[in-house]
Order: sequence, then C-alpha cells, then structure tokens
Amino acid sequence: MDNLILKLRGMSCASCASSVEQAIKSVPGVIECSVNFGMEQATIQYDSKQTNLATIQSAVDAAGYEALPLQEMATEDDAEKADRKSASQKLQRKLWTAGIISILLVVGGLPAMTGLHLPFIPAWLHNYWLQLVLTAPVQFWCGKSFYVGAWKSLKRRVATMDTLIALGTSAAYFYSVFVTLFPGFFTAQGLTPSVYYEVAASVVALILLGKTLENRAKGETSEAIRKLMGLQAKTARIIRNGEELELPIAKVEIGDIVQVRPGEQIPVDGEVIEGSSTVDEAMVTGESLPAKKQLGDEVIGATINKTGSFKFRATRVGKDTFLAQIVKMVQEAQGSKAPIQKLADQVTGWFVPVVIAIALATFIIWFNATGNFTLATVTMVEVLIIACPCALGLATPTAVMVGTGKGAENGILIKGAESLELAHKIQIIVLDKTGTLTVGKPTVTDLVTIKGTANSNELKLLQLAASVERNSEHPVGEAVVRYAQSQEVSLTDVRDFEAIAGSGVRGVSGGKSIALGTLRWMQELGCDTEYLELRARALEAASKTVIWIACEGKIEAIMGIADALKPSSAQAVKALQKLGLEVVMLTGDNRSTAESIAQSVGITRVFAGVRPDQKAAQIQALQGEGKIVAMVGDGINDAPALAVADVGIAIGTGTDVAIAASDITLISGDLQGLVTAIQLSRATMRNIRENLFFAFIYNIAGIPIAAGILYPILGWLLNPIIAGAAMAFSSLSVVTNALRLRNFQPKSIV
Repeated sequence: MDNLILKLRGMSCASCASSVEQAIKSVPGVIECSVNFGMEQATIQYDSKQTNLATIQSAVDAAGYEALPLQEMATEDDAEKADRKSASQKLQRKLWTAGIISILLVVGGLPAMTGLHLPFIPAWLHNYWLQLVLTAPVQFWCGKSFYVGAWKSLKRRVATMDTLIALGTSAAYFYSVFVTLFPGFFTAQGLTPSVYYEVAASVVALILLGKTLENRAKGETSEAIRKLMGLQAKTARIIRNGEELELPIAKVEIGDIVQVRPGEQIPVDGEVIEGSSTVDEAMVTGESLPAKKQLGDEVIGATINKTGSFKFRATRVGKDTFLAQIVKMVQEAQGSKAPIQKLADQVTGWFVPVVIAIALATFIIWFNATGNFTLATVTMVEVLIIACPCALGLATPTAVMVGTGKGAENGILIKGAESLELAHKIQIIVLDKTGTLTVGKPTVTDLVTIKGTANSNELKLLQLAASVERNSEHPVGEAVVRYAQSQEVSLTDVRDFEAIAGSGVRGVSGGKSIALGTLRWMQELGCDTEYLELRARALEAASKTVIWIACEGKIEAIMGIADALKPSSAQAVKALQKLGLEVVMLTGDNRSTAESIAQSVGITRVFAGVRPDQKAAQIQALQGEGKIVAMVGDGINDAPALAVADVGIAIGTGTDVAIAASDITLISGDLQGLVTAIQLSRATMRNIRENLFFAFIYNIAGIPIAAGILYPILGWLLNPIIAGAAMAFSSLSVVTNALRLRNFQPKSIV
C-alpha cells in the first residue's frame, strides 16, 4: 500500500471537495481518500499494482479539477510561486473592477431602493441601458469562474456553490435585462418594473471579496508548514577528498563529512565525529534549553549550532531527514478528516440540491400567493445567494490545520485529525516507566555478592555477567556493560546466548553458565534466593531495580540499578490529574520497586511485573472498563500496547518502532508535552464545535429569512446585496475563528 498527497486546483466549495473525493475513490486500486477543502489537497492510500499517479490525476481531471503531486520537502519552486502570485493578482483585478462598478450601480439604484428623490445622484446613473452595459463585464468576466464551475458541475450532474452563485446572479441579471428590453410586459399588467443590476454586480463583488479574504486567511492556517519548510538550510559545508566545498542542500549525500561553525544552521541529520558544542533544537523539539553535543551524539538538520565547532557524518538527507518527516507527518495530519467532520460532509453532499429545491419552492409559493413576479424572483435569488456550503466544509479542516500546526510548533506530532479529536476524550493515561517517567538510562549503583563462594571475586563475576549482557539490547543490559567498562573489566566471548522476554538473559561465559534476571525467574530456575532477599528488598525500597546473578545454577550476587526520574515527571502527572485524567503506571519491575517510583510521582494505580507480551492485554483490560485509554511509551516492547490503545503516544527520544505505532509523538521526550497535547486537543475540538455551530446556525436562520418568512409579519424582505455579503463573510468568519487557535499557549495548571 502506497501513500500519496495531491495538491488540488479548481475547487470553490466543500461540494467540489466531495466531488473530487468521489472521483478518486472510484479509481480501481484506491483504498482510501480524504479531500481537505481548506488545504486544497487529497490524501490517498492506494495499491500501486492496480493504479498509479497518472490514473488518479486523470480521474480528477475528468471531474473538472486539476491535481499535482505535493512536494514532500521543499519550499515552493519559482514557477509555483509565480502561478500563485498571478492568480492572486487576477483575483484582485476582478475584485476592484466588480467593486467600483457595484458602487456606481448601488448609488444609481438608491432612489429606487429608498423611494426617495436624491438630487445629488446624477440622472445618467438611473439609466437602465447604462446599468446593463456596466454590469455585463462584472457578470461575465469577473464572475466567469462561477459560470465555468457551474458548467463543470452540470456536466457531472452535481451541484456546487458555483451553481448557486451562477443561478442567483443570472436570475437577477437576466430578469433586469428583460425589464430593460421589454418594460411594456410589466406595465401592461399594471406592475412597476424594477431592475436588479446592482444586486448581480454587488453579489459577485462581495463573493470575490470574501474569496480574497478567505484565501488570505487559509494561507495563514498553513503558516506552520511554511515555518517548518523555512527552517531547512539552503547550503552545507562539505569536506570531500580533503577539500572544503559549499554545496546546495540537495547535493549532500549520506556519508558526507559536514563542517559546522558557531552560529550556523545544521544542514542535515548526522552523527558527531569530531568536536563538541551546544545546539538549539527548540524549532523541532520544542525544548528551550540547548542540548550538549559531543562525539557519537546525533544532530538534527535545521537546528542551530551555538558555541562550538564540530564535524559530523551525514546519516539522513533529503526526504529522509527528521525535519522532512515532520513536514510530511504534519501535511498528512492536516489533510486528514476528524470523525466529527462526517456530519458536515453528509450535509454538504445534499446541501446544494436542497437549496435549489427551496429556491424554486419559494418562487412558486410567492408567485401563487401574490401574483407578484418581481417579489417571487427576488426571494428566489436571495435563497440562492445566501446559502453557503463552504462554511460547513471549512469548519473542521481549518481548525485541524491550525491545531496540528500549533502542535508541531510545540514539539508534538499528531498523525491525523482522528487522533487529535480522540485525545480530548481520554479518561485513562497509562505511562510506561522506563524512558517515559524515567530518563531511560539505567545505572548500576550496587553490586552485592555472596561471600565465601568460589566466585567471590567481584571483578571476575562482573566480567562474566557483563559479557552475557553485552548481547542484550535491553537498557538494563547496557547499564551492566557500562558499569563493567567503568571498572576497566574486559569482556569475553559468549556462546548459547538466550534472552527470555520479561525474565532475563543467560549464556555461557568463561566456560561457566551465567544467568541474569528477575527474582521470579531465578526461583523458576530452582535457585536458592533466600540469602540475599533481605538486601534485595532494601534496594527495591530505594526505588532500584534488582537484577539477580546466578553462576552454574547458584545465586552469586544481586545488582541494584537505578533509573533517575525525569525532572518534569511528577509535575506532569499532577497536571494530568488536575485535567481530570486517571494516571496509571505500567512496568515490568517488581511491585515493591514500582510502587516506590509511582509514589514519588503521585501515581496510585500501578501494574507491576508486566511482561512485554502482556502490556497490550493490560491496555485492553482497561478498555474493557468502558474507558478511553491512552498509552505512553518509548520502547520496542511498547509498540503493541501503543497500537492497541485508543490513543498511542510515543516519546520522541524512543525507538522508531514505537513512534511508528503511535498516534501522537512527543519529540522532546518531556512529559509536559503530554499535558500540552491534551490541552491542544481540547482547545481544537472546542474551536471545531464553535465553527460547526456558526455554520449550521447561519444556514438554518439565513435561508428562511431569505425566503421571506418575515415578510408577512414585518413587511420586510432581505436585500439581495446583504444576502451576498452574508454568504461571502460566513466562510471568512469560520476561518477567522479557527485562526484564534494560533494564539494557543499551554496553561500551567500545577
């Protein structure tokens, strides 16, 4: 299965987005498609054995729109910028033309609209033939895109916002033309004919104004993507064959040696091979304090070198860099749909046809009731003009765009709108201990041996144990090896190595069978642990993990291993609890150690002694209580639990497997990011609900008023110009409300 993001052109409303989505989904081999009207892009999952980019583009083209591949990592090229600038300038020229002519027509129509004699208005502005000539360029040049869109929709047998605008303005314009050409038709019936040229022109002008402001506002919602792309360095200083070269970023290759000087931007990802420095990583991790970098440390492209100079070997370039992956993830998240959007999509699907039906019904009812053709026409035009599916289509996507972008700014990567929505419903947060609550770098603090045995030599025993643990990828094994190296103990070869998940490791080292692991496992192996159990309990009471060491089936020693808590852990747990969430700790440690650590951070519910293969089952058990459960972890053994949880949250400093299995990634590894993610989710969902409320209320109230429901009571009809203004600004109000999310700041609640 392959993923593809397409940039779409030619969409004018949410109904257009629905048409494009259906066209893409009809292509054999397309598994899933989500079209985001606000972002003007389609996110597609497809089987490359059945279809390809060209076929999907052809389907979009057949639907009357254009689709181009979205670049994964690069700022806009010159041609794309030029096209966008040209389109913007053309829209502004049409807006100015329509605006100036509309003002003239409105001024000329004031006497008819107010019923007053206004001597300051030149008489020539009252001339119907002049108004016809003035309105024509507005109708057919400024409003050309509406006619083109309506014609495309008609050929596909669908209806869009363009259909409404084209019908409404055409009805006003051609009715006025008929009055101008055949005034006797009305006077013969005792009617005083009126023209509505100012309505046709003003509606086009107002909608073009709304479109201009809407495009500008939508551009601001994509600010996060542009900021991220703008972080990328343009050039890199490469050392090849002993020669220093300054090359464009696109020409950097994996394995190149890159020189970075103080104050410079790190161009690509890599590993430090010479020198040291501190690096400001705030732009990609959200971490405000500079990070120390020395030999062997990883550096991230787009971060800023502060004080020292160093060289590093490029390990990831182009679309594989950390920044490129962030951009891609944010793009995919912004292009996805939240479940709450489904209601708006369903409404949008039948919105335009229903509005047309209401408009026709309005005309028929008023004409039959009054015999007044003008009144019937005006109310029909008002209904067509005021109805707006765009506000419904923009309500959710714009908020999601801003919310996910704001998350990226705060070091929080949200994979999709569904995750963003679900995060605000979380009731239980399960925290893995190692690497999540703790730093994730265990250290050996104690080595207690049994005196008087054949292996009482601590260094010899340490050599045997560390040699076995060297074959393990577990953090505890790494801690034992580091401790042995600090004691200048040389390691030996090991044979018959075996790792037992959740229990320990064993192998033959120095000709002896060595086993290291938990108390439970040692007892299962038949080892007598009684002699050291008292010392072990003392270590556990001090929040240390105890590792038992057996040689030739006999217990020889125990190790106390401590993993320091992250400085922010206790504060983050308290903040989560104040948000109304139940915080649970999940660990493979024994209950005594686990409860000691949990108590130090304020957690009361603990699942201890849980093997890696049991973590997912534990999450499912919590879900069985009817709760929405989030899992936070960083290791390979956390991946199944992250995938099973309603919301999987990975610590960005953890493994790639854990990050891939998660819905949300905290880049910096700081648990305060978890608090921020929950607050951001709640703020975004609140914003979406506000948008949907405004969009629905606007249409529910606006359409009946436009249809003249107040006329029998108050004798008042909505002016079509006001209806056009309301339609134009309804979408803008939704986008503007979504933009308020840009002011989101994490709240300190501890």
